[in-house]
Amino acid sequence: MSSPLGLFERYLSLWVALAIACGVGLGLWQPDGFAAVAALEYAHVNLLVALLIWVMIYPMMVQIDFAAVRDVGRKPRGLLLTLVVNWLIKPFTMALLGWLFFRLLFADWVDPQSAGEYIAGMILLGVAPCTAMVFVWSQLTRGDAAYTLVQVSVNDLIMIFAFAPIAGLLLGVNDVSVPWQTLLLSTLLYVVLPLIAGVLSRHWLLHRGGKAAVAGFVHHLKPWSIIGLLATVVLLFGFQAETIIAKPLIIALIAVPLLVQTYGIFAIAWYGARLLRLPFNIAAPACLIGTSNFFELAVAVAISLFGLHSGAALATVVGVLVEVPVMLSLVWFANRNQQQFAGNDHV
Repeated sequence: MSSPLGLFERYLSLWVALAIACGVGLGLWQPDGFAAVAALEYAHVNLLVALLIWVMIYPMMVQIDFAAVRDVGRKPRGLLLTLVVNWLIKPFTMALLGWLFFRLLFADWVDPQSAGEYIAGMILLGVAPCTAMVFVWSQLTRGDAAYTLVQVSVNDLIMIFAFAPIAGLLLGVNDVSVPWQTLLLSTLLYVVLPLIAGVLSRHWLLHRGGKAAVAGFVHHLKPWSIIGLLATVVLLFGFQAETIIAKPLIIALIAVPLLVQTYGIFAIAWYGARLLRLPFNIAAPACLIGTSNFFELAVAVAISLFGLHSGAALATVVGVLVEVPVMLSLVWFANRNQQQFAGNDHV
């Protein structure tokens, strides 16, 4: 059977690895240039990062079909699994693991202030359920595209109202000062406004030419979304290049709880999908949606709240480093074990 994926999706880990290498190399070669880009800020928002994240997010938001949300009651189980994992389990396990590793297990290697910032970055990753890359993970497991769209649509609706309160709560519990004005501004800028833009664009396109017009528009935007993703990775690793080279141990320490969280959440979701007797084309995307992070949002908010060179921003960047290869390993696991869901037909 031919692959439904394009060149980018098939070699995703390679492109991201090259972008990371380019970012670190350019950051070491031209630190003054990256410092100048870092200075392009307004109200604690880096303008270039914001632009690139919008380039990434907007095409995905156009695909979101909120009209499909009206039908979620017909097939509730797969959606229920995603929502429970994303909003009732994942943020809290991430905060717990951050505290466990950086306040206890790694306390001898990390000063208290830096530990707090690393925990903050991890929390922002945990509270941001994946939106953009969900469709790639679903394609890689040949998931039900329509149902994946419903799951993403409902998650995005909840994120509008839940992201800032949960993030603020968990940051406060971990003794991290929460600038609420900046947190709410970030939510507005990176969640609410892109969603509104996507909904309005989709409505206009449907009125002009139906679903074919939407598909054509998204197809034309897709290269820009890819460019935005890779350029953002280059930029983020360029900003953190000196820290990455100077403190490889810190990178490894941050990666440990992120790996534990990712594989642990996937195991919970996988077991839940088996208990609910979901078919594989619903179970696999549901598990992967619950496991992956909206790292674009987490990075942008971390930069807005704590600064480009903060430990929180570094932790979210390490999240990018960890996520792609780990998610691809989980895709491989899911595809190899899909027989565990044979005969299931409930969603």
